[in-house]
Amino acid sequence: MEEKTVHVLIDGATSDLTFSYLIPEGLDVAPGQRVRIRLRNRPAIGTVTSIETIDTANLGYALKPIDGVVAEEPFLTPGLIQLARWISAFYLAPVETVIRSMLPKPSRGEHEKRKKEKFVELTAAGKNHGNSGEKLTAKQGEVLDLLQEKGALSLAALTGEYGLSRSSIKSLETRGFLEVGERIVNRDPLRDVEYAANSALELNEEQRVVLDSILEAGKKIEAGEPVKPILLYGVTGSGKTEVYLQAIQETIREGKGAIVLVPEISLTPQTADRFKQRFADIQDQVAILHSNLSEGERHDEWRKVLEQKARIVIGARSAIFSPMQNLGLIVVDEEHENSYKQDIIPRYQARDIAVVRATIEKCPVLLASATPSLESWNNTLNGKYDLATMSKRVDDQKLPLIRIIDMRLESKKVQSGPAILSTKLRQSIEERLADGEQTILFLNRRGFARNILCPECGYVANCRHCATTMTLHRGDDRLICHICGFSQLPPTRCPECSSRSIVNAGYGTERAEEILNKVFTDARITRIDTDSMRKKNQLRDTLNAFRAKKIDILLGTQMIAKGLHFPNVTLVGILNADVGLHIPDFRAGERTFQLLTQVAGRAGRGELEGEVVVQTYTPHHPSIQHARHHDFEGFAEQELLMRRQFGHPPFQRMVLVTVRSVHQERAEFSLKTLHARLKRELPEGMSLTEPLPSPLVKSHDQWRFQIILKGANPRRMAAHIREVTRDLTFPPDVIVTYDVDPYSMG
Repeated sequence: MEEKTVHVLIDGATSDLTFSYLIPEGLDVAPGQRVRIRLRNRPAIGTVTSIETIDTANLGYALKPIDGVVAEEPFLTPGLIQLARWISAFYLAPVETVIRSMLPKPSRGEHEKRKKEKFVELTAAGKNHGNSGEKLTAKQGEVLDLLQEKGALSLAALTGEYGLSRSSIKSLETRGFLEVGERIVNRDPLRDVEYAANSALELNEEQRVVLDSILEAGKKIEAGEPVKPILLYGVTGSGKTEVYLQAIQETIREGKGAIVLVPEISLTPQTADRFKQRFADIQDQVAILHSNLSEGERHDEWRKVLEQKARIVIGARSAIFSPMQNLGLIVVDEEHENSYKQDIIPRYQARDIAVVRATIEKCPVLLASATPSLESWNNTLNGKYDLATMSKRVDDQKLPLIRIIDMRLESKKVQSGPAILSTKLRQSIEERLADGEQTILFLNRRGFARNILCPECGYVANCRHCATTMTLHRGDDRLICHICGFSQLPPTRCPECSSRSIVNAGYGTERAEEILNKVFTDARITRIDTDSMRKKNQLRDTLNAFRAKKIDILLGTQMIAKGLHFPNVTLVGILNADVGLHIPDFRAGERTFQLLTQVAGRAGRGELEGEVVVQTYTPHHPSIQHARHHDFEGFAEQELLMRRQFGHPPFQRMVLVTVRSVHQERAEFSLKTLHARLKRELPEGMSLTEPLPSPLVKSHDQWRFQIILKGANPRRMAAHIREVTRDLTFPPDVIVTYDVDPYSMG
């Protein structure tokens, strides 16, 4: 007997196994739908991954029917189900974990957390109350007149905003003039922001060529022709966002949807503002998705996409999983950013997922950056990607002049403490203040001091849970570990030798702000970092104040390093270009070059020319010198040559295998066992490093050891790991993680 069955992936399962259930007669079920089932006679929830018709008579056992559906519509599109399987296989993650990451947290249970409000609306009798002849009080008449004018209103608005009494509303409800009922209300994160519409700008020749190439790619796909991902290499200020906007306008005209990924939450407000202004006539069809939203807001925005009410999605990396149907374009802005890499399972790279999803959905994908990742750049050199170039700023604005300041010489001028402001940078800031222009100062280290130490005995304040030093935050009067968050009061005397001569080592944004306030007493100075921007919408308000010229100097971390456009900023100062440059990571030079170039690009974006002052203790480092000359291609050439010689990505792919446990010996022994198994039948073309402690050997009370598997084909490496670990078990307190194409070697 042939019957329809579904394969259901159960929530909470730790393997990729699915279970089969019968579809009861009269119940419609589709792949991607959330269903209620019985697992060992206990209620459970799962996701339908596929449907098939089988002969149940020859099974030898009886299948249980599903109990029902959680929601009528599928939460995952067929394309997302296919993408989940690809991610699971490629990144060595259970498919259930992948699917869980695709769904907002409030949507995973049996009951969605929808916000409901009581709404009041007129009945037929209420609409004709003037002809009823019934006597009404003045307040009751006011309620009916308001609802006649405005239509249905929430009970909260009637009693709050309009100041009407509940007793009048209750009396009218009793007499049948109005009805009070519940409605689902969407929580819009931008509901309090008003947008003025703007129109498309005139494109220059380079912008037009890029736009045409995107539109041409869409036409080729419609005709069934294969297309490649497009890498847009455009210098800072070249008008990349305007190209996105006009490409998406064409996509919307064709009745399709678009996804725009941005790397930082700090970029989302400004990007969202530009899209809401351009698409003012359909701004309710723009959905915003990022982790700074409340769970409810995030769920409601995701719901707008699920119900096909939103046609444009803007968000951070997880926005690539939006359930958009009829997808017409994917844009990855600042595609080089390492924040596109997820640092928990599944450890996916959103830029690469965008390329895969575009292939599945059959739509163009645009990767854009002023400093492309070397992986993407190399893909253009070997023909995997098409390259589009925008080498000039809009309106022929000049790229800013970059000056390098050798802080070794400046340090000799300082009597005590670190050199924070060079003479040149201080003078440049004073000139901008006198001319009414604005300055951005960048320091990618938060806190007051990097550490505290005792010069008498050499004591350094280390975290008791991690193998790292603790940072002094004077505002909170705490020493804080930036790895695990542990904090404690700073000691007034050395815990080792009782000396009172404890000193602060290094500096962060908190100390830099203090110095700036002392030097520029009349300037309006604001600091932007995760410590100072804790309140909701505080970042948006601060950036708006800076745009309105209510702030003279903006000091911040990488939250202000890229994507922001302020025409009155003519000076950018990089207080310490060496932060992150000398760490044991082959990508350190690339990250430094990208960060310097991106920060420098915030200067001179208006009619006035820009200047950048870079303070460094290693002025002759290639990353700094290439950034000084805005020479990405020169940097890429010499960096790729070095990567090829040492077998680093993109020429060899990596899988970082980390074993961690609260027991040091157990973690080390487990890794050695796994290493021996992997090495025993290592396929040709792969190499394996020896087991070593991780650069951060202890984190969150867990000891960490690692090996690196290298090879040309990541799928073959993943298959080898799966084969070796299929029957390999580890002690319950030992955790093994696999990071394909890792971005951090720590």
